[in-house]
Formats: sequence, C-alpha cells, structure tokens
Amino acid sequence: MRVRSICLLVLASLFSVTFGLSQAFVDRVDPPHWWVGMPVDTVQIMVHGARVGGLQPFIDYPGVELSRIPRRGVNENYQFLYLHVSPDAPAGTLIIDWFDASGESMKKLGSTPFELKQREEKVSSNAEGYSQADAICLITPDRFANGDPSNDEVAGMLEGVDRSNDHGRHGGDLVGIESHLGYLDSMGFTAVWLNPVLENNQPQWSYHGYATTDYYRVDPRFGTNAEYRELAQSIGKRGMKLIMDMIMNHCGSEHPWMRDLPTPDWINNSAEFTPTTHRRTTLRDPYAAQSDVKGFSDGWFVKEMPDLNQRQPLLADYLIQNTIWWIEFLGLGGIRMDTYPYSDAAFMARWSCEVMAAYPNFNICGEEWSLSPSTLAYWQAGSKNADGYASCLPGLLDFPLHHAFIQCMNEREAWHSNWVRLYEMLGSDYLYPRPEDHVIFPDNHDMSRIHTQLGDDIKKTRIALYFFATMRGTPQFYYGTEILMSNTGDESHGNIRSDFPGGWRGDDVNGFSGQELSKESRAFQNEMRQLLNWRKTASAIHHGRLMHFVPEAGTYVYFRFDESQTVMVILNQSDDSEALDLARFDEVLNGRRSLRHALNGEVMHTGQGDFSVAAGAALVLEVD
Repeated sequence: MRVRSICLLVLASLFSVTFGLSQAFVDRVDPPHWWVGMPVDTVQIMVHGARVGGLQPFIDYPGVELSRIPRRGVNENYQFLYLHVSPDAPAGTLIIDWFDASGESMKKLGSTPFELKQREEKVSSNAEGYSQADAICLITPDRFANGDPSNDEVAGMLEGVDRSNDHGRHGGDLVGIESHLGYLDSMGFTAVWLNPVLENNQPQWSYHGYATTDYYRVDPRFGTNAEYRELAQSIGKRGMKLIMDMIMNHCGSEHPWMRDLPTPDWINNSAEFTPTTHRRTTLRDPYAAQSDVKGFSDGWFVKEMPDLNQRQPLLADYLIQNTIWWIEFLGLGGIRMDTYPYSDAAFMARWSCEVMAAYPNFNICGEEWSLSPSTLAYWQAGSKNADGYASCLPGLLDFPLHHAFIQCMNEREAWHSNWVRLYEMLGSDYLYPRPEDHVIFPDNHDMSRIHTQLGDDIKKTRIALYFFATMRGTPQFYYGTEILMSNTGDESHGNIRSDFPGGWRGDDVNGFSGQELSKESRAFQNEMRQLLNWRKTASAIHHGRLMHFVPEAGTYVYFRFDESQTVMVILNQSDDSEALDLARFDEVLNGRRSLRHALNGEVMHTGQGDFSVAAGAALVLEVD
C-alpha cells in the first residue's frame, strides 16, 4: 500500500511539473472544451501565451487530427490550432505537447490539456428554437432580482455595485432569475431572453452586458458558467426556452485582445476609435459611395466598444464557433443577435447559415432598427435581393410594426381611421419571405416603456398588450410591463432598465407577490397572466392565418384562424362605443354569430344584429 502511494505521488508530481511548465507560456485556451459527435467536425483552439506562436504543437489522440496551424500575420503570443474531430473520436482529455523547434532537435517544454466531452443526447442537432407558440419575457439581469448578494462585489472586477446610480450595477444575477422562474411561468411566458450576461469587466456602464471582455465566461457578478447552465436546465424543465443575447459586431475596450491583438487587422480602423455613421441604408443603396459603406460597417458604436473585423478569417471562425459552443453548452432555444447589420454582411450570412445548418430547428432574430420593411426583408432568409445577397436568418425584431402601432395610438389620422398606419404596415408583409418569423414587441430595453410611450394611459396599454399577444409573429414583453412599469420624465437607459420591485431584500413594493402594488397594476398583471396562459393553447395564434379588415373610425378588427379555432380580435381606441355589423366579417365568420370571451368564457353575442364594442375596449373572442 505504501509503495503504491509513493508511486502515485511521483506520478502526480510529474503530472504537476509537466502541466506547470505549460503555465509558463500558456495562460488561456478558447474554447475551454469541446464535444465529440458535434454537427461540425472541426474546432479552432485559440491559445494565448508568451511567445507560444514560436512553439511546435503536437497532438496524439484517436480520431483527432491537427489539420491546420495558420501563422501568417498572427501575433507571436497566439497559436490557432484547427482540430479535425472524427465522428468516432472518444470522449476524454487530449494533450497538446509543446516543443521548441528552434534548435537542431525538438525539445518538449510542456503540455496543455484539452477536454473532449461526451455530447448530451438532449442537446442535439434537433434542438428546437422558439416559435409563434411562445411568449418571450425580456429581462435585463442586473435589474431583475438579486438572488445572491455575495457576488455583488467581486475581486478583479472594475465596477462594484451602486444601486443609487441608474447607470451602475444594481446586483441582479442569475440566481435571482432562477428563483423567480415560477413567477415567469405562472405569468404565461414560455421563453426568456436575457440581455447579455458574459463578462463585461468595464470601469463603468458594465451592467447592460454589451461590451464583452470574455466570450466564454459569465460575468462573476451575475454568477458562474455552471449557474448559467443550471438556469438553462431549470427553464427547460418547465417546458420553457432560453434565448441568448449575442454580439458579433464589437467587444469591450477592456477585452484582453485590446492589450495584445491576435492579428493587426482584428479590430476595424487599426484599433483606433472611429465612430460609425449609423447609415444602415448604405448597404443596399445603389448610389452609395464605398467610403460611406465602410464608414457605417467599420465604424465603432462608442469608444468603449471596439468594432470587430469579421473579414479576418480567424476571428470569423472564433465567433461562429463561440456561438455553437454556447448553443451546445446551454441547450439554447434561440439567439437574439445585437446590431445585426453593423457586422460585415458576408460574415453574417455565413454565421447564420452555419448555425442553422448545425441546428436546423433552431431560431434566431436579428436586431435591425430600421422602420422600413424593405430594409428588414433584405436580411431575412429567402429574400430575393437585387444584389444577390442571401442569408439564413429566420427573422428580425419588427421595429416597423412597433413604430406604426405607436403612431396609431398617439396620432390622429385625418383620413378614415386612426388605425390606418398599422393596417398599411401589415399590408407590406408581402416584402418578407416569412413575416410570421419576426419577433414583435411593444417595447424593449433600448426605448421608453410602453406605458410611458402611451402617456401612462391604461386603456391604450391594454390595447398594446392584446395586439402584440395576438398578432402574427412571436411576442416579446419587457420585464415589468405586466405591472405597468413606467419611465415617464426620464428617458435615460438607466431609468428605462429600472429595478423590478421585490427583487431586492427590503423592497417596499413587490411585483412578484403583489405586495403594495397599486390596484391598477395588480389588475393589469392578472389580465396579462390570463391572456398569456390562454395563448399557450391557442392553435390559431400559434400557426393560424391572419386576416384583417379595413379599420373604421376607432376600431380595428382582425382574425386568427386554423382548422380547429377561430379567434376574433377587436381593438377600439375611440372614446366612443362602436356598433359592428358582423355580416361584414362573414368571409371568416361564415354566418357564425356566437362569440365567447376567450379569457373567461363569457358569452358575448349569440344572435343577429350588431355587436357593441365599448370605448377603449380590447377583446379577444373565440367564435363557436
């Protein structure tokens, strides 16, 4: 027994010495691991360390071949190793041996382990993305709930917690979200989109998550990679989906890359701050000067967000692989891609196609903040563009529909009806290959809350709720909409993304329990809960056809219907009641006149004659 212990001690010492040597020149390996049996057969390993580029790597592992080691233009402190992993490669830990090839003979300097994990069966190429059947809750993690106060302050992080500062970190985290999944589930949400949670080790404004400083690490003030995965699994156990917010366009100014660039062309504009023009139309403008196209695509959002050059092939591979890694690690149900058109267009086509090829049933929405459907349509899969551009992006965030809705609610039309802008915007859906694949929303983290946009008018906010819950597309609601959170008087992003009441110990008001909520807020929360839970089983809303009728006066009527269900939606923003002649809608009703309230089953109409709609009403009716 003693001899065996001595042998083990010697082996452990040798192992420690061998791997200790590697730490002298290897300080980072991306990704931290990979899997066998993946839908892609090649993995890029980015290794960083002092002069590691001058060493010769060697790998001897069954089913794995070191297929390529690009060196041209690569910083001497980096190695990019491309491994071909055959389908029959076993799970285990392969060893990268490092040799000094500068002399006459090869001298081994150390080794670096890299794990190939067994792929989980439930995370496969059949991973199912969100769809019209889902209702998404968008959450800014720092502002939702502080479930673990111990991670508010973390050594090495440049910014600590300061809840008094609207633009500072408030302490919300992944544990806080997981502890309130029951609430989100009970509200009727079936998908959760989190603003980015990867490390943002920036000196200020780090709470929002859009300045990544580590693409493979959860920000420790939000939690750990393990807690992120645990949250994803808890969401999945409830039959819900997790949507990850990703950014291909830029990183954070404190990313280690900025102190030691992998290649000279890794960051646009020679890594010097040059602001973008934000002129997105230049990408399709037949008369645009190429300098203007470059000024948009290669310009930086802000100084704190260096613009990544996705034309750099090593960086392009890194970003695509990072996306696939997170889908596999978390079992994601979707991706929301930030600032979609700001990245290189050819790269985004490749990115979307490779991701969708690896996970054919997945889903992605891109952020294109333009108000013209033709601009959005350019990016969607299946579009026939004059310049031949084609991508595999399933859908986009429908900003044109949102804008038209707000105009209708806040402006009085001079001709026929104050719903005309919205009606005609939907008439432009012919421009989209699949308009139903868009994500629709009353508001999000970058604009005033819907209750504020509509003048804190509860009737208008109810109409917004019913419209976005029943219109074509996948609805997304921002956390706090259900309790009428408002930012009236302060349109700063810090205030828009204010704390959800009850998410912090000692909060006087609790939106989760209803404690101290106003009567109006509790009633709205309950109505939204009823509507979204009804929506879970409404097949006509999930995949039914849409037919709308020309608005008259203040009333807009449309139907969602399939073979088993017909739903009639009536929205009246007028100050007067309206009498609807149901015969006008017989193209869908076919003589049926029995209408039931979808949420409570109350019979609303049984016979002939007009149907009276109260002023300011928002109704969802099932047709018997």
